[in-house]
Amino acid sequence: MTYKEKIKQIAGLIKQSKKTLALTGAGISTESGIPDYRSPGTGLWEKLNPMKTASLSALRKDPAQFYSVNLERWAIYSNAKPNYAHYALAHLEKAGLLVGVITQNVDSLHKRAGSERVWEVHGHLRTFHCMSCHQKYPFQDVVQRFRSGENPPRCLKCSGVLRPDVVLFEDRMNEDFFQATQVISGCQLLLVVGSSLTVYPVASLPGAAKQVVIINRTPTPWDETAAVVVNETAGKVFRDIMFELGEQLPEIVEKAENN
Repeated sequence: MTYKEKIKQIAGLIKQSKKTLALTGAGISTESGIPDYRSPGTGLWEKLNPMKTASLSALRKDPAQFYSVNLERWAIYSNAKPNYAHYALAHLEKAGLLVGVITQNVDSLHKRAGSERVWEVHGHLRTFHCMSCHQKYPFQDVVQRFRSGENPPRCLKCSGVLRPDVVLFEDRMNEDFFQATQVISGCQLLLVVGSSLTVYPVASLPGAAKQVVIINRTPTPWDETAAVVVNETAGKVFRDIMFELGEQLPEIVEKAENN
């Protein structure tokens, strides 16, 4: 099947489906300047051992080292802008063609693009909280304090160590994940975008969908059972899907960015 035929088929599946969801991973945000984790040769976890740098035990063992390794990298996320794929999914939701987005990403780009129903199954970086008294702090406040020399940043109420509201390695899954396992029940079409589908338990979610479309630059373990697989960048694919659906994505993006 040619690329053009795949685009036509995906657009047709979206129009026919009565319950469509998207499942997104780090690959949807690479076009926004955020590196992914597992691409051969460039993935972040090929350079850093996540168990030693981004786990709950790493935070507890050496909070200052945890912040030194992770915080400036995370600060890049706050400056990133949504790309075509984020805006396309937000528009599909507004058009009634998409129930919502289940995302493994912590960058908040779906929300910035206008998606309203987003299940952030690995948490987000908008806030931190104290590990002792659970007082919340905005992300930018923590970054400013760290840059002023406070490492690790501590709770202003009880001096407890702060942690991001993300699901670290060794953490239990959050409430959004358990909601996602419920909302995906009865899903007729799941659009997997930019996910390697190798991180469990999220990688098990496609099994709940009747049909799966995979848009990812590299192969995934689910390719053989998917209805359509497109190994291309998400922005390009969604620009072409939206055109096939009669929508001009550049115009949609321009309008959204000006609002």
